[in-house]
Amino acid sequence: MGVLRAGTETEPPSGEAVAPGSTPSGWSARRRRWVEVAGFVVVAAALFAMYLRLSRTSPENSDQANLLLQASDLLHGNLLLHGWYKADVSFYTTEVPQYALLVMVFGLHANTAHIAAAMTYTLAVVLAVLVARGGFTSRAAVIRMLITAGIMLAPQLGIGVFALILTAGHIGTAVPVLLIWLLLDRAPARWWVPVLTGLGLAWVLIADELVLVVAVLPLALVCALRVLEAAVREHSLSRGVAARRYELSLIAAAAAGTGLAWVAARVLRALGGYILTPVPFHFTSHLTRMSLHSLWAVPQIFGADYRGLAGGPYYAALLHGVSLALVGLALVLLAWRFFGGAALVDQVLGVAIVGNIVLFVTTGAGSEGPHEIAVVAPFGAALAARMLAGPQGAAARAGSTLAHRARAVAYGAGLVVLLGYLGGLAHEVVQPASPPAYARVASWLQAHHFSYGLGGYWESGIVTVQTGGQVKVRALLKNTLQPDLWLSQPAWYDPAAQRANFIVLSSTPGFMNNWEPRALISKYFGRPARIYNFGPYTVMVWDRNILPDVPR
Repeated sequence: MGVLRAGTETEPPSGEAVAPGSTPSGWSARRRRWVEVAGFVVVAAALFAMYLRLSRTSPENSDQANLLLQASDLLHGNLLLHGWYKADVSFYTTEVPQYALLVMVFGLHANTAHIAAAMTYTLAVVLAVLVARGGFTSRAAVIRMLITAGIMLAPQLGIGVFALILTAGHIGTAVPVLLIWLLLDRAPARWWVPVLTGLGLAWVLIADELVLVVAVLPLALVCALRVLEAAVREHSLSRGVAARRYELSLIAAAAAGTGLAWVAARVLRALGGYILTPVPFHFTSHLTRMSLHSLWAVPQIFGADYRGLAGGPYYAALLHGVSLALVGLALVLLAWRFFGGAALVDQVLGVAIVGNIVLFVTTGAGSEGPHEIAVVAPFGAALAARMLAGPQGAAARAGSTLAHRARAVAYGAGLVVLLGYLGGLAHEVVQPASPPAYARVASWLQAHHFSYGLGGYWESGIVTVQTGGQVKVRALLKNTLQPDLWLSQPAWYDPAAQRANFIVLSSTPGFMNNWEPRALISKYFGRPARIYNFGPYTVMVWDRNILPDVPR
């Protein structure tokens, strides 16, 4: 194998006239690299600014707010997040450090969550573009980068923005995984590549167990298939194994990374670190109407959901159907070429996409929303570019007149679609920002000098963050009024350490808005001393500490 890049294509330089026996100027090559780096930085900055505006079109919620509170606690010395009950995903090595860095710079504010989300999606776009580019430096590289950037350029207003540029979810997991794919695609097949791969997989697996489905298992499966393919081709298992030692080392790296993450999670727990909150996991016995309906999440993350437009142009959703079609075509081409020249990263991307969608449709994850398959967006964009745009040999460049015309038509159609995406993005970024969630409640409580109380989950963390911690609202479960230990701490409900004297209710309809268990409140807390009503909100106030009455 020597120093050849494993699973990558090589391309002779084109577009520059080089005299026989001469080499391009080293200074010119360095200057071009610096120009490219500067161009990437400028484009990334522009994308970040646009995605920050898009993120603000969707209101923050207590999921992001509680992550900000964790990040703030981390900055105050609670490095293991002792006492925290996390969600089913810890984000301990990914979003939590990112949020901590941003809280340190921008402070504990709801807008910090928008900054983090815009940063994450910008990184996902840039890394997907780099993975799509491969080792190319000529026209093929430009076409690949444009395809990838175009597919990811303009997430759909509403559910698309929420899934990709707001909610702290699996799109953040895509960033370190894309870095691993970039390493495998561009680095020579040396001993240190599997080492870094194993460490990288362990690092991100501590944060998100979905990595098992979208990275660990796809990498191990693809490498195993490549070993078997070599054995069949060589008519000898020993020769096949000898020819694929690098792939075997990657299988070992995937296994070692999984084991290391398992050990690290248990060491953290033994040292008194955070506690994960398990969620029920089940496979559906058959494809139900709901599981099939969940497939609409796929067009939603690619911006092609024409049914539920949230102020976006209708034509943009239809044009994004082209993106969806390109990703589907790329998967078909990959299946056709899987053992006929497809690169390692191509194969891993395809298996990861299919695995994530199958898991989403056949389990309870399908009811959670499109953010559960957010990694499919950058993976699919990169795969589409890699499968549909590649190097052209001399014979292909000479080609026939008909082939040249077909290529020109394809380029022209692609340019029209890309301009349509840019038009859709321009429409989206000028939309007004969404009013801060529960800002009316936060300002009212602050103005009336209330400092500690109880409420529903969606009213709790976001009010706490919006007031900079001056008003703390802790969440109770709607059906029992027990402490809601989802992204929270039991110490918040300790009557010896805290004094709560109010409860916030919301009569706004909707899953994330309505919280008014009045009968249970009367049962456990008795008659309030005062009741304040303003808009859809009600604040019940007692002249005593009501935390001892919270059912345990």
